[in-house]
Amino acid sequence: MTIAAETTIKTRRSSDLSKHSAEVFAEAEDHPVTVTRRDGEALVLMSQREAQGRARLLNFAAQLISVTLDNQGTLAERMSQTFPWMLALSPADRETCAQELVDAARASFSTNQPNLAIAELTSWKETATALAAGLGSVDLEWLEDAVTVERP
Repeated sequence: MTIAAETTIKTRRSSDLSKHSAEVFAEAEDHPVTVTRRDGEALVLMSQREAQGRARLLNFAAQLISVTLDNQGTLAERMSQTFPWMLALSPADRETCAQELVDAARASFSTNQPNLAIAELTSWKETATALAAGLGSVDLEWLEDAVTVERP
């Protein structure tokens, strides 16, 4: 296991929620906090952003597992079935996308950082969306001289 994945989650007693709630909530905004209770199972307090990131990563993991279980075609072809937006990419970009998504997912799983895989997935999906909208085929017109614009 990597060092990043082994980072300890801060632990607080349930009484800290009533005595030092602002402090505990501030910690939970940065990272999950385990709240221990004498009369029940420990609970984990985390931001909604953290919980949603973990849920998105689990959903992405489920999709990747289904792709890897199929043995028909290349990785890029199988991933294009699961992620149809990949079809807007060139065949070479599909191969690159597929490998980069797998690499980002492995990094996310091993470091417990959902943002790595989700950012990579979002980036590739937005690129495919832009290409599908024709933004990749427009010739750019560069300005020869710098233009000074008044401050609003």
